[in-house]
Amino acid sequence: MALKCGIVGLPNVGKSTLFNCLSNAKAQSANFPFCTIEPNVGVITVPDERINKLAEIVNPQKVQPTTIEIVDIAGLVKGASKGEGLGNKFLANIRETDAIIHVLRCFEDENITHVDDSINPVRDKGTIDIELQLKDLETVEARLTKVVKLAQTGKDREAMRHAKVLTVIKDHLESGKSVRELDFDEEDQKLVKDYQLLTSKPILYACNVDEASIVDGNEYVEQVREAIKDEDAEILIISAQAEADIAELDFDERQEFLQDLGLEESGMSKLIRKAYSLLKLETYFTAGVQEVRAWTYPRGTKAPQAAGVIHTDFEKGFIRAEVIKYDDYISLGSEAAVKEAGKMAVEGKEYVVQDGDIMHFRFNV
Repeated sequence: MALKCGIVGLPNVGKSTLFNCLSNAKAQSANFPFCTIEPNVGVITVPDERINKLAEIVNPQKVQPTTIEIVDIAGLVKGASKGEGLGNKFLANIRETDAIIHVLRCFEDENITHVDDSINPVRDKGTIDIELQLKDLETVEARLTKVVKLAQTGKDREAMRHAKVLTVIKDHLESGKSVRELDFDEEDQKLVKDYQLLTSKPILYACNVDEASIVDGNEYVEQVREAIKDEDAEILIISAQAEADIAELDFDERQEFLQDLGLEESGMSKLIRKAYSLLKLETYFTAGVQEVRAWTYPRGTKAPQAAGVIHTDFEKGFIRAEVIKYDDYISLGSEAAVKEAGKMAVEGKEYVVQDGDIMHFRFNV
């Protein structure tokens, strides 16, 4: 699954620095707007200790963790929805992502300029919210114009449904709110997803703080927390500068540095896992001597569709799935021991895959 998270924010909030830490691809990082002209894309590994433990037991030829693509999108400015700066191009880049990581500057530093000459993360959040909402409003109004004519005949039920949903969205956007705050039923939600609206995407607010505020945050973080309390969103406290320092260290030095900061793990690991969770994704494993591999699937997926993540033929010809629970595999120490203990389950087409399942699919073509 080609899953993408887009990093957005005003210029000089730490986006490219965070991206550099996340990926081996090095985005230019400079103290002026628009230093990132084309979106940089990096493929990053999702940290998961379970795959390491499975590899220790199986000792495979290859270990393949699951990944997410991170897109570093150049800094947005006021008027982006109308093409200011390089707005239209950047907004199109956001549309192609599955989720948004919105970096907010929550630190003081007189050596790093701010486009509005003062630190106010809630104002900064509002600036980008407005640009995304205006672009969505433009999209919704154009689509609404088309379906209203069809809906007025009273014969096109699908057009009537679209008109109803689009009108609700239009009113909501005009009140200065994002689409993700709306609560649609399952059928209407499918329509909303098809519209590919920018403000309907899941969002993680990454509050970029100074080193002293990494553990408990600061007043700016609390302001952000208050501002998003009614929004279906997550928040993460992170220090881009500290993460840049951590990235330069070897493993042992890294652990010591994290302890000095009062952290158990890096902010990068937290950010990647939160992004994964934000997309409502889970992981199952395949484990054999040739390869131990993690596979990504949407929460609630049934066995045939999970098999299809490996290859479409697996889904088409699905017969059954042999399933081992992760804890059983680790405690008993091998697939053979699991079978001997009667802990391997044989599941059919209605089985809902659980996070951490170790699976082997039987199928015919």
